Amino acid sequence: MIEINNLTKKYKTNGSVVQALAGIDLEIPQASAIVVEGVSGSGKSTLLHLIGTLDKPSSGTIKYNGEEILKKDDESVAEFRNHEIGFVFQFHYLLNDFNAVENVMMPGLIGGLNKKESYDLSCEMLGKVGLSKRLSHRPGELSGGEQQRVAIARSLLLKPSVILADEPTGNLDHQTGSEIIEIFFKLNQEYDITIMVVTHNTYVSSMFDKKIVLLDGQIVNEN
Repeated sequence: MIEINNLTKKYKTNGSVVQALAGIDLEIPQASAIVVEGVSGSGKSTLLHLIGTLDKPSSGTIKYNGEEILKKDDESVAEFRNHEIGFVFQFHYLLNDFNAVENVMMPGLIGGLNKKESYDLSCEMLGKVGLSKRLSHRPGELSGGEQQRVAIARSLLLKPSVILADEPTGNLDHQTGSEIIEIFFKLNQEYDITIMVVTHNTYVSSMFDKKIVLLDGQIVNEN
């Protein structure tokens, strides 16, 4: 589904050039579940952001089903990102003044769904992550694990092809983190969504059958 060829990314920092990625080649099949592991600064988040069309590479290509999305205009790229890619980050970025359903509804309203459609879908997705009894709770009334579940439900709302998760268990205890990863596996199997999780947690990475290890912007192990 996703084909990456000779992907590089360079940044200018304080007058010097930092190479975050140095020629990545990778194929990600539809409905796969992949973990990207590596020490801090290895290029994990950079790779995720490029795959998620949040940034553009210095060189190389990323193709979704044979199409280079990043060659399109910004509006088309944003529309693709909105409908085809769901994001989950270490920090849940929920709006504190809104309850769980209202937070999950946001991508739907931005994406053109009417209020009822967005509400109904949000309730369905919150049910999928085990929060059907917490719909009206605001983030401050939810545990860290529950907040992350709301973020996952939000990423699912428009039924994307891919979910990209950057350190989604970073702020959670061992047990809660494991439960979050199990939710990803369940969604992967139920919806055939491609899941890519970035982590430096070796226990989290051990839960995946498919693993990519980055070091200094290069893939040093893939199995």
